[in-house]
Amino acid sequence: MTLTAPPRLLLVHAHPDDESLWTGGTIARYAAYGAHVTVVTCTLGEEGEVIPEGLRGLGPEAADQLGGYRVGELRGACAALGVIDHRFLGGMGRWRDSGMAGTAANKHQRCFVAGDLQEQTAALAAILREVKPQVVVTYDSFGGYGHPDHIRAHEVTMAATAEVPGIDRVFHTVTARAHLDLGVAGLKELESLPFRLPADGELPAVDDALITTSVDITDHVPAKLSALRAHATQVQVWQGNDGAAAYALSNGIAQPVLATEHFVLARGSAEGIATDLFGGGGAPGTDGGGTR
Repeated sequence: MTLTAPPRLLLVHAHPDDESLWTGGTIARYAAYGAHVTVVTCTLGEEGEVIPEGLRGLGPEAADQLGGYRVGELRGACAALGVIDHRFLGGMGRWRDSGMAGTAANKHQRCFVAGDLQEQTAALAAILREVKPQVVVTYDSFGGYGHPDHIRAHEVTMAATAEVPGIDRVFHTVTARAHLDLGVAGLKELESLPFRLPADGELPAVDDALITTSVDITDHVPAKLSALRAHATQVQVWQGNDGAAAYALSNGIAQPVLATEHFVLARGSAEGIATDLFGGGGAPGTDGGGTR
């Protein structure tokens, strides 16, 4: 019998909760199928807007203890998704959440966007050399919706993966416009939804023509929902009696929980990647072979 090492997937995210919001189903899918999944988080999310009233004293304008609290939320989310290898870029608390663009937090001396890009790149490159992933996932150059930390995570990831050999593919996690619009249309049919419905085009997404890879997460939506619930300071999750689900961030805008997560190939071979980040090359649970 020939034993082969499990495929290795590494994802770089800006804040606790991003791993669940953007790629929770994909993480759960590959973890369940036996892949070695590593999540790297760049900050503690200290500037997040706290939803539960009883926890708002943790925020940066008060006790400034939110980052430490969110570490616990992240651990709960990783457990729900099956992640056993989580890292903070540069070590826990090395770089601080920069806040939204144009806020005073952008000028904090420890914020992620004010950090040295070469130091941040070297920190990620060291992780890449240790983990040796075949596939790396991060955001596109816009960071998905323009958050400074997402954009910096993109810059760091693209620089680090360019200098570390052995990485087969780099993907950007995105939201497909047509798929999102269908999900929003479904929200309009739900009764008792406690969130505001988004206006047409209000939620950021990319043109479907850009999508290279669509990962079916139908069987792993429950894990994604559990992970989202773990991030209770940042995410509200609602489910109807029929199982239909939606979530909202602190802005109270309803977002659908989709059964597919989408990606754009940024670097590497496009062969076999329509439904598999590993290109169907033997990743567990794909058409390329392997066992569950």
